[in-house]
Amino acid sequence: MDILAEANRLKAIGRPVISMAVGQPSDPAPTRVREAAARALADGRIGYTDALGAAALREAISEHYREHYSLDVPPTRIAVTTGSSAAFNLAFLAMFDAGDRVAIAAPGYPAYRNIMAALGIRVVEIELEGAAHLDARHLRAAHAETPLRGVLFASPANPTGAVIGAGELADLVGTAGELGIAVISDEIYHRLAYAAPDVSALAFDADVTVINSFSKYYCMTGWRIGWMVLPERLVRQVERIAQSLYISPPELSQLAAIEAFAATGELEAVKARYAANRRLLMQRLPELGFALAAPMDGAFYAFCDVSRLTNDSMKFARRLLAETSVAATPGRDFDPHAGHRFMRFSYAGSFADMQTALERIGSWLGRP
Repeated sequence: MDILAEANRLKAIGRPVISMAVGQPSDPAPTRVREAAARALADGRIGYTDALGAAALREAISEHYREHYSLDVPPTRIAVTTGSSAAFNLAFLAMFDAGDRVAIAAPGYPAYRNIMAALGIRVVEIELEGAAHLDARHLRAAHAETPLRGVLFASPANPTGAVIGAGELADLVGTAGELGIAVISDEIYHRLAYAAPDVSALAFDADVTVINSFSKYYCMTGWRIGWMVLPERLVRQVERIAQSLYISPPELSQLAAIEAFAATGELEAVKARYAANRRLLMQRLPELGFALAAPMDGAFYAFCDVSRLTNDSMKFARRLLAETSVAATPGRDFDPHAGHRFMRFSYAGSFADMQTALERIGSWLGRP
């Protein structure tokens, strides 16, 4: 966020900043989503809904699981949330108590760690040490050291873009079940995988909690709308906590989000641009000395080992921004232990911006 604030300051004074820092699509929400919101505004349909979300949206999400994953997820197990951020709050409050040990991967999305720490949950960060993603072996080792109450993983992952393959995902979920470890699967970058079809953790155990969002693939970050798929036993608990914390997700966003599932053509065109950007970065970043730390199989991130160039990625990111007007994210927040050696580049912008950014970096490093 410090890098983003400085990038915004430089933009305000006229610097031609290209952002490869922010983890959000550069495209607006699909046309039919915006049109649905406009109709709802004209009709004045903005108020409270059920705490678990409007029935029509929950049914649309249920149908999405049938069509996209061939999974039967009843609307009664779906909770619509105020973005995935609220879903994580609700999951942690409903599933864990203060003092419980919950494992996450390092590197990983920093809000996991920060929210759980604020709730008194003991966060166990499992260093991947060169592995692309968390696996059953990591989980067994951490649990053997001190028993875990839960595990949270993402596929595709932020910041690495790594995808857990179907077989390894089945093994990971099965191992958690065998050890009595509750599972939260972060699937907010689903539909942004480039090498294999999406596989939900729900395919291997209906008792896991899945969190998803309309922010990434659906280009609806500012609309603050996401969802959870819950085990039956947690639905009422989540509903009661949501009533107290949020009352309900915003109705305007819910009415618009119903249309997102019908906007696949427009959204796949956006994804095709990400794929072109990905191919460019996969080739050019290693040539510039940014070694890829994990396969870029999903999301819209490249996570790079920059230890050949710096031992302080925060200072490096500040210099990069100041001297080239390219903003990228230092790895410290994603991994407090080893993040000083890594940086994350987002490729959610235009292809022309990606080309220009890489040209600037190449010239700056003397590698045009």
